[in-house]
Amino acid sequence: MRINYQQKIFENPMGERKPKVKSMYNFRKSLPLLGLVFGLVAASPALGQTSTATRKPVKTSFAPTTTPKKSGNPVFPGWYADPEATIFNGQYWIYPTYSAPYEQQVFMDAFSSPDLVNWTKHPRIIDTASVKWARKAMWAPSIIKKGSKYFLFFGANDVHEGEIGGIGVAVADRPEGPFTDYLGKPLIGQIHNGAQPIDQFVFQDKDGTYYMIYGGWSHCNIARLKDDFTGFVPQADGKLYKEITPQGYVEGPFMFRKDGKYYFMWSEGGWTGPNYSVAYAVADSPLGPFQRIGKVLQQDPQVATGAGHHSVLQAPGTDNWYVVYHRRPLGETDGNHRVTCIDQLFFDAQGHIKPIKITAEGVEAHRLK
Repeated sequence: MRINYQQKIFENPMGERKPKVKSMYNFRKSLPLLGLVFGLVAASPALGQTSTATRKPVKTSFAPTTTPKKSGNPVFPGWYADPEATIFNGQYWIYPTYSAPYEQQVFMDAFSSPDLVNWTKHPRIIDTASVKWARKAMWAPSIIKKGSKYFLFFGANDVHEGEIGGIGVAVADRPEGPFTDYLGKPLIGQIHNGAQPIDQFVFQDKDGTYYMIYGGWSHCNIARLKDDFTGFVPQADGKLYKEITPQGYVEGPFMFRKDGKYYFMWSEGGWTGPNYSVAYAVADSPLGPFQRIGKVLQQDPQVATGAGHHSVLQAPGTDNWYVVYHRRPLGETDGNHRVTCIDQLFFDAQGHIKPIKITAEGVEAHRLK
């Protein structure tokens, strides 16, 4: 029997690494083979203010000594949440929030993979040293490639009425950065329709139009972006921000298109609790109206709790759909102890999303063609 061992390294908010050796199999029956364990050690990012604009990128690979059949969950070490998954240049990419106390969330990392199994860490693709108005709470990145440039949208400062912060945008020549501030100020810095300017998702419609969907505090807005991403275009009613909040919405919006329909998904419940989850609606337009259909991603008390704030990815040219999300390992009580996972997403004959089974095994390797 071939046994593959992976060492999962978790970082607590103070930057300490806590190795937890975890076998893909039950290795109690194979104690003589414990000497074959190989560690993957990832250096914790410093919390200083070294600018990404001048730093030489350093990559760290998380690859087992033999390729496993499945990714395992979490897919890479460390406390990370709010992942957005996408594909650039024949590689899968995940852009998450560094999950730590707000004052320590002063940078973002990214991860790339050729096959959903072996991941490379690209540290500090952006930090507060390169975004002068951002001080803390860099959250929920969303990324778009337009022309030869990569535009990274992010929230910062956990902004409230009258404060400086909100949703910003940064730009780079490569998906791994380094990203620099694009506008020198927030793209959205005010409260509109009751929505805190966080958790932005940028969606390109089939006609090429770019929309931003965003909002915390149980309110969600959609706004049409200008072509150069410097602002917004008025909608049919003359307003810039249209509220599309469905029943149960809390935060973390995501949208994708399938078979001519617009699937709108969001997170419900409190992000620090076990009941954090994802629900969805379907409409004929990105502007809605959206009527809640039901919950599709949630905790499994035998696997993990707090499953939410996700993104959806389709392997091009296939009917393989994946949900990339964060969850909290069993036994963890710190709200910031969240990890990034991948599981499969399926549809029924009517196009409804089937309840998603969260797993410890993850997904099978799939290389892009």
